[in-house]
Amino acid sequence: MPKVELLVDPECPNVEAAQRALSAALLRVGLPAVWSELRVGGRDLPAHARGHGSPSVFVDGVEISGAAPGHGNSCRVYAGEDGLSGVPRVEDIERALRGARPPRARSALAAAPALGLALLPKVACPACWPLYAGVLGSLGLGFLMQTTYLLPLVSLALLVALAALAIGARARRGFGPLAVGVLGAATVLPGKFLWGSDLATYGGVILIAVASLWNAWPRRRVSPCCEATASFP
Repeated sequence: MPKVELLVDPECPNVEAAQRALSAALLRVGLPAVWSELRVGGRDLPAHARGHGSPSVFVDGVEISGAAPGHGNSCRVYAGEDGLSGVPRVEDIERALRGARPPRARSALAAAPALGLALLPKVACPACWPLYAGVLGSLGLGFLMQTTYLLPLVSLALLVALAALAIGARARRGFGPLAVGVLGAATVLPGKFLWGSDLATYGGVILIAVASLWNAWPRRRVSPCCEATASFP
């Protein structure tokens, strides 16, 4: 989750409007409406916020409009399509937030190796195994047909898929997708290597796929609210 900061001057009349814009932008990208607030002229003001006016939004220490710091602590203005405004546009904040976040698709793609390896010898009937062996052998990967190598590879791929579901879970869909993914992984391994059950293997693969898609699915937008964690010195 990117670090979001809002630099404000309590006497600036545009602070509340900036808070609403920041809240709306965070909700648009599926992040909680929570940020840190810095006070203009504060003793512990970080270096990247010094010289900027109020209100200014920073994402991972970078001011969203690209404006260079000045020498005053007064209210600032933003140039937009409709002229000058004392509040950053929701679209500009959203663009900065999306640029700082890894695309959701990456977490879904992280499950692809696990799904492929889990289905490697099970995609069709045993009569097709010579075909798989021939294709993999021509690529120098014939050893993948052996359980000795396939078991650790599948286990590693499942761990990568589960890690992708766990990282940043609070900011996306919570821990529901991770729980479904764990259930799927716990079904795939014994189903494939212990029980030899196609039903268990396919069921586990489906659960992992559902968990990955659930995790990557965009969150429904809700009405913006304003929740901030202030860090005034």
